[in-house]
Amino acid sequence: MPSTLEIVRIPALSDNYVWLVHDSASDETIVVDPSEAAPVLAVAEARGWTISQIWNTHWHPDHTDGNAAIKALGATVSGPAAEADKIPTLDVPLREGDSVRIGDHVAQVMETPGHTAGHIVFHMAEDAALFSGDTLFAMGCGRLFEGGPAQMYANMQRLATLPPETIVYCAHEYTQSNGRYAAAAEPDNAAVTERMKDVDAKRVAGEPTVPTTIALELATNPFLRATSAEQLAERRAAKDVF
Repeated sequence: MPSTLEIVRIPALSDNYVWLVHDSASDETIVVDPSEAAPVLAVAEARGWTISQIWNTHWHPDHTDGNAAIKALGATVSGPAAEADKIPTLDVPLREGDSVRIGDHVAQVMETPGHTAGHIVFHMAEDAALFSGDTLFAMGCGRLFEGGPAQMYANMQRLATLPPETIVYCAHEYTQSNGRYAAAAEPDNAAVTERMKDVDAKRVAGEPTVPTTIALELATNPFLRATSAEQLAERRAAKDVF
């Protein structure tokens, strides 16, 4: 049975993506990580959708600055319990194993600390969708602002076990710069070389390079492919100054 979800990518700020998710069966709409409200509300209005929920993966302003304006129109904000003090608009604190839903579609909450201390991701198993925030990017992972490499390695190991067809909706257009580092980290990885042809062509044309898939990341993401926390630490440090 085909999914009743429609997932819309909304560019925001300089390189953010906000994800607007609509369930035609229930006529519910949610937004993931609204960095700003105006473009989100414009898209929702154009489609005749009313946003009833906001899902936040972490507290950073480029993921939450749109919360207040959208909440003022009737939306409920769900996000990481561990960062409740940093998300003043938060209504529903979420922890590992909790779930949220849009219509009959359920998202399981997975705690993925590292980029921030309380970062979470939303995994919709039946819809083969992962909203990964700033934990897993196309060909990259988030900077370790509040956590360490052992935590991020554990996250990568866990996300690597998701079904390969899982579509990864990450929050930034970082693929080209991530891919350039991936080529340096794994110069003999033919999959990286091939993928970058497509990425470069899309960026020249002004086209987005996400969402991605777990399968594609398993083949080309040097952080998902790291074989130890030590290797991930080395790669993250190298990417930070690449």
